[in-house]
Amino acid sequence: MSAISNRIAVAAFACALVAPASAQLINAKSLSASMAQTAMDTCKTNGYAVSVTVVGRNGEVLVQVRGDGTGPHTMENSMRKAYTSRTFRIPSGDLNTRLKADPSLGLIHLTNVIANQGALPVKVGDETIGAIGASGAPGGEKDEVCVKAGIEKIAAMLK
Repeated sequence: MSAISNRIAVAAFACALVAPASAQLINAKSLSASMAQTAMDTCKTNGYAVSVTVVGRNGEVLVQVRGDGTGPHTMENSMRKAYTSRTFRIPSGDLNTRLKADPSLGLIHLTNVIANQGALPVKVGDETIGAIGASGAPGGEKDEVCVKAGIEKIAAMLK
């Protein structure tokens, strides 16, 4: 085989490897900032000042809003709740159940993980595309009600 034939064969092989890779695009739904506002408005209507965080599919903060009159810890707490919910694909309060069943899991020692109620995963079918967390209401169950309202606002788009 001549040098030119070898080069052509190598070039053809390289093109064959590159072509399929460039055709593999990922289509994904993303979350909107409106979820945070709906959650805050729901809590405000219920008489609670909260901070809200929406995280994306990789746990990255997409939007974070500090409610008027909230404590300084609520920003971090809402983010950690949302991150926990996204990471484990469960309501953040469910981590308590897991830890009570097996305290040796050590999950609570992971960065940004917290076993407090107040965040829910956002799913399209079985795929978790993010989470929303709230902090500031008197009890995580009240935070979770606000979060649920934010998710319900976009429920039709999650199908």
